[in-house]
Amino acid sequence: MSIYQMSEVVSVASQIRPTDVEAIARAGFATIVCNRPDGEEFGQPAASEVAAQCETQGVAFHHLPVHHGGLSTDVVDAFRDVVAGSKGPVLAYCHSGQRSSILWQVSGAP
Repeated sequence: MSIYQMSEVVSVASQIRPTDVEAIARAGFATIVCNRPDGEEFGQPAASEVAAQCETQGVAFHHLPVHHGGLSTDVVDAFRDVVAGSKGPVLAYCHSGQRSSILWQVSGAP
């Protein structure tokens, strides 16, 4: 997992695993956003697995999948709302972090 800080509020990462959530919480992230559709790749953890670990760590979790076909306005708007409502820094992830980075840029979120 590689984390890249996009702003004071949002960072993006490559695929995370449920076992990464504790370290992510210790790093100060209040919210994790999964931008990867479930079942995109064999062996990828389901969003629900990461969400379950987030719950044990007190980290908010949102699943806003971005498919390779492009961004929907619903996902862009939802991402903006998640960032605005987060109680602290947000970590968004997908396979490589690229879709999460594009989503952050398009959303205009801080």
